[in-house]
Amino acid sequence: MSLTPQQRIELHGFNNLTKSLSFNMYDICYTRTKKEREAYLQYIDEQYNAERLTKILKNVSDIIGAHVLNVAKQDYEPQGASVTLLVSEGPVSEAPKEVFEESPGPLPGFPGSVVMHLDKSHITVHTYPEYHPDEGISTFRADIDVSTCGEISPLKALNYLIYSFDTDIMILDYRVRGFTRDIHGHKLFIDHDINSIQNYIPDDVKSEFDMIDANIYQENIFHTKCKLKQFHLNNYLFGYKEDELTASDRIFITEKLTDEMNEVFYGKNIK
Repeated sequence: MSLTPQQRIELHGFNNLTKSLSFNMYDICYTRTKKEREAYLQYIDEQYNAERLTKILKNVSDIIGAHVLNVAKQDYEPQGASVTLLVSEGPVSEAPKEVFEESPGPLPGFPGSVVMHLDKSHITVHTYPEYHPDEGISTFRADIDVSTCGEISPLKALNYLIYSFDTDIMILDYRVRGFTRDIHGHKLFIDHDINSIQNYIPDDVKSEFDMIDANIYQENIFHTKCKLKQFHLNNYLFGYKEDELTASDRIFITEKLTDEMNEVFYGKNIK
């Protein structure tokens, strides 16, 4: 059955489709010294601490039409954060009092993470600062997963997520699992039209990225990779500007950064 986003189907009972969006972003930087690398990691830790990650996931919850019931957040030493939000698809008028109290959150384990539990779904984010031991490359990665059941769609939050992070590369996965039934008992394996995740990315954003799709339509699996087209070296230096470098240093650093981005984008080592 082909459906437009505007159509509503009369279902038999609850919509049992599970819609999962994985949003994986990379921010890449060149740090010449240990001091610069430590400063970059500190900057990332301040920019994406538990407080800000909580606000981002709360906004995602609002955008997809879910309702937050509980917040648990934790910043770690020396870096990283975790947040857990319990949310429901609709308003809950008689939730237990303890549901709304803040709690310490998940045990430390990831460099930084946020988890939101929905009544039948979840939203999570994990952050991973990383650096090359020899070549001066520092990378910040954030993995966000939004999994929903029922009519609410994680794709509604994609545009907001893109603008919430400074990203050089995005790797996006969307999958619809399970089935639901209409009032006549017929199975529905998807309840909206989609042929690419790019359908849900604004044109002004798409114009900034090179994009590759790999979709398995019969399985309702959609995969899109995005890499920034324009390369401006000043955007990848931390603590100094391009004009402070020699010509040979600019060429060397540009090659290192370009190799790093291509390896992440294509998923293989260049050398």
